[in-house]
Amino acid sequence: QTYIGADVKIGADTILYTGSILKGNTTIGSDCVIGPSSEIENCEVGDGTVLRQSVAVDSQIGKGVTIGPFAHIRPQSQISDEVRVGNFVEIKKSVIGKGSKASHLGYIGDAEIGEGVNFSCGSITVNYDGKNKFKTTIGDHAFIGCNSNLIAPVVIGKGAMIAAGSTINKDVPGNALSIARSRQVNKEDYDYFTKLNHTK
Repeated sequence: QTYIGADVKIGADTILYTGSILKGNTTIGSDCVIGPSSEIENCEVGDGTVLRQSVAVDSQIGKGVTIGPFAHIRPQSQISDEVRVGNFVEIKKSVIGKGSKASHLGYIGDAEIGEGVNFSCGSITVNYDGKNKFKTTIGDHAFIGCNSNLIAPVVIGKGAMIAAGSTINKDVPGNALSIARSRQVNKEDYDYFTKLNHTK
């Protein structure tokens, strides 16, 4: 139930669990944990990295990285040391700096992300306008709040914070808080269910 291609190199004390496929020009470092049910093709994986139930293709992955479960590392990605890529996160043609985290439910495409960045749940880089791809740049130690849309091309400065639920289409200066969402309006005594039943 496990496949290791003829050109694959695996370091000492690495654990390879069942259902995993290693192929192409792949090098796995020492003390890694691969699988169960992971696929790695044409990747360089550093020492001490864990990749569970995930796919990585044509990319470089650093030391002490944690990937998965159910993450997808697409071609031309460079993931630095001590990065966390969590469940249902997709990374494509992007550079992720040391110690940054995208823990769950996100898309990072055509982006350059600095060190120590928190890329929160449900956030995405909006890299495609239907015709062309554009780049997103995020500075060191920035914080991207949950469910944010970063519409490329856009630059988020070092130490900046994006408020949850924001759609960002202009550059954000370093150490700034950016809020881009409509103000909440509550309609009191609206009585939705009464109106719904009345229309039937």
